Amino acid sequence: MVENLVNALTDSLNGKIPKEMIIFIISMMPILELRGGIIAAAILKIPVVKAVLICTLGNMIPVPFILWLITDIFDKLKQTKRLKPMVEKLEKKALSKSDKIQKYEFVGLILFVGIPLPGTGAWTGSLIAALLGVDVKKSIPAIIIGIALALVIMCTISYLIPWIVTTYF
Repeated sequence: MVENLVNALTDSLNGKIPKEMIIFIISMMPILELRGGIIAAAILKIPVVKAVLICTLGNMIPVPFILWLITDIFDKLKQTKRLKPMVEKLEKKALSKSDKIQKYEFVGLILFVGIPLPGTGAWTGSLIAALLGVDVKKSIPAIIIGIALALVIMCTISYLIPWIVTTYF
């Protein structure tokens, strides 16, 4: 999926924006986030240190906005007849994944954000933290640590393992 997105973006933009901007944008996107950005960076042969900096920044930018603004935005959207069902569905889906975060709060949020599984990550973790009313002073450090954990896992998968395989096998 990420490879197809990278190819589509690079083909359609035809060199109009730098490959670093592509991984930055991918890292900001819900669902793909940093995980997709690091994979895209490896595909685009961006050096790991540069990829880490760009993807981390891209993944972290939406977090404070989600934590501080999403509940107000959702409240406003739920006042409209057309958007209310969509917002309620999104809230229900996010909260269905909240059991570990509710139970373990700080550590639960770290693991939820950090372990690269479908439906997890900084976007969903921030959304759940906001919907559950987790204190921002607790949620931001937990999300940052979770992003760092995801970064280590994804760099190992996307950079270290391929390097070991090509170097030693």
